[in-house]
Amino acid sequence: MAITAALVKELREQTGVGMMDCKKALNETNGDLEAAVDWLRTKGLAKAAKKAGRVAAEGLVGVVTSGTKGAVVEVNSETDFVARNAEFQNLVSEIAKVALDQGENVETLAAATYPGKSHSIADEVTNAVAKIGENMTLRRSATVSVEEGIVCSYVHNAVVDGLGGIGILVGFKTSGNAAALESVGRQIAMHIAATNPLAIAPEGLDQEVVDRERAVFAEQAAGSGKPAEIVEKMVDGRMRKYFEEVCLLSQTFVIDGETKIADVVKNAEKEAGAPVELVDFVRFAIGEGIEKEESDFAAEVAAAAGN
Repeated sequence: MAITAALVKELREQTGVGMMDCKKALNETNGDLEAAVDWLRTKGLAKAAKKAGRVAAEGLVGVVTSGTKGAVVEVNSETDFVARNAEFQNLVSEIAKVALDQGENVETLAAATYPGKSHSIADEVTNAVAKIGENMTLRRSATVSVEEGIVCSYVHNAVVDGLGGIGILVGFKTSGNAAALESVGRQIAMHIAATNPLAIAPEGLDQEVVDRERAVFAEQAAGSGKPAEIVEKMVDGRMRKYFEEVCLLSQTFVIDGETKIADVVKNAEKEAGAPVELVDFVRFAIGEGIEKEESDFAAEVAAAAGN
């Protein structure tokens, strides 16, 4: 079968791969367009494997909400330049939409069918690696849902709507006017972006974290030379202060600098016309917890120059 320029162009538009690679793929598959797509994907897999060892700690957090449910995903790349790439932005947006239905298990999400395609999200990420030229990973996903009420969101350092460096979801349970909570919900989400609380209230904290903090405070207080009962009171006081600092409801609202978040939620009941409970939140910051490689840029330049 003759490989026409129109056929090469069609394959390029479908895959985003270069003209020469498209022509080679069609020659290898005797002009079969679908087989050529598969052939390019196979080559894409090979290219992606070479990049898989490189650290991907940049990228985008994607957030999407729909009434009583919201989803947030983190898709990493090697450099922050990719965050400005329209194809990458679309990839993250589509994955976030799928996460709204698939839930927060990242393996299940990766195996889900990518919107408008017959292959999985994992395969679409691999294809993007081949096209864009950087290692990428679907790192994590989370959801927040309420039986009745609303899930609000906020994206910090947004590059486009719903995509940015930090993504927040906050779930409010209420039988009242949920729509009336959108404004205060967004403000509380902004507060969470700024303060990074560990839990809603003390009972939500990891017990190991609590025990570790108490042990540190106990050791500090023991050096005071005060009686044991006084030391215990000192430790209890420091733990109360610690809880105020790391638990959302006891934090001071960054918007006005004086109201406790618990009171902000309570005040919102006037707008909702019914009791309001902040039941869950999620905060994703791009690359948090990933150990980034430290490089000596001057040394790299010298090495490239042959010195």
